[in-house]
Amino acid sequence: MSLKVTTTVRRPDGFRLQVDNQLPITGVTALFGRSGCGKTTLLRVIAGLERVRASEVRLGQETWQAGRYFVPPHKRGTGLVFQEPSLLPHLGIRANLEYGYKRLPQRSRRLHPEQIYDLLALGPLLARRPQELSGGQRQRVSIGRALLTSPRLLLLDEPLSALDTQSKREIMPFLTRVVRELSIPALLISHIPEEVERLADHVAFMANGRIDRIESLPDALSRPDSPLFVNEGPASVFEGQLVLGGDRTMAHFLVNSESSESLKFWLVTERRSVSGASRLRVLAKDVSLALTAIEGISIRNQLPVTIEAVTPLAGGGHCLVSCRLGNGEPLLAQISRWSADELGLEEGMRAWALIKALALMD
Repeated sequence: MSLKVTTTVRRPDGFRLQVDNQLPITGVTALFGRSGCGKTTLLRVIAGLERVRASEVRLGQETWQAGRYFVPPHKRGTGLVFQEPSLLPHLGIRANLEYGYKRLPQRSRRLHPEQIYDLLALGPLLARRPQELSGGQRQRVSIGRALLTSPRLLLLDEPLSALDTQSKREIMPFLTRVVRELSIPALLISHIPEEVERLADHVAFMANGRIDRIESLPDALSRPDSPLFVNEGPASVFEGQLVLGGDRTMAHFLVNSESSESLKFWLVTERRSVSGASRLRVLAKDVSLALTAIEGISIRNQLPVTIEAVTPLAGGGHCLVSCRLGNGEPLLAQISRWSADELGLEEGMRAWALIKALALMD
């Protein structure tokens, strides 16, 4: 299923949003770009919060806007989560969560309170008031409130941007569970590559009021010039399961693979429990290469790889080495050009990727 959007929005300050695209609505599609590029304006048009003439919005075979025809926001079946939770201060947490649920017709209720309370670990918060919660807890309640409207499409407008680093770490696993376990398609607005790499299945890259490119996350991560690499550099993302260790700090991540060869990363985690599938993000700058396995070293992850390409990076003396792990998964390493030359790296060579467990802290 896809979401067809055609619209032109002009602002008095000269900004213009001009979109005529079909967005994939399978899993999570991220609208990614710098602040001010038009992401939120586009989301408001999709939600019906901004009515723009001569626009067209269609979800699959259903028309939300075309010509003079316009479906109001509350009838589009979307669940909205904004940067700020905006909970009703005069209501308790349970009442906030069930505000939309109680107003839904019985036949439209596909998701139910106990299911969402369990998914988001909201049980201990139900008897509290909004002002008694942390920022991360309030945002979890906001997500739960949106889910209890049984949406057909979840619209997430930078849901983590107002949170501090610790709160983001706390809420990310819950967001992951929501998008993986409920199978509700979602549009996620973000300008943070890590959020996109952990949550998205497709990426729509936006700049200057336009969608420049729409591609799957693996395709977006496979090109050295990906806009996702601007801040922290290239990264590889793996789907799999996190398995906690006995000492509750060391863990390993088992990578999903169609290959018969298993792949495991050792890492450090602060989690006390895990549930369901997750993703592991490996920054290319944290990957070193060696021609042989190394004994007597503290680095826990030493993985055999095959070199597929060595690409010089602009603006410095570094290059991106595209590798293939034994189970067929791609892995990127960013090293100096001097090191690549000294090792004589070239296509088809066998090597070892070295990654510290601490670099993979979850």
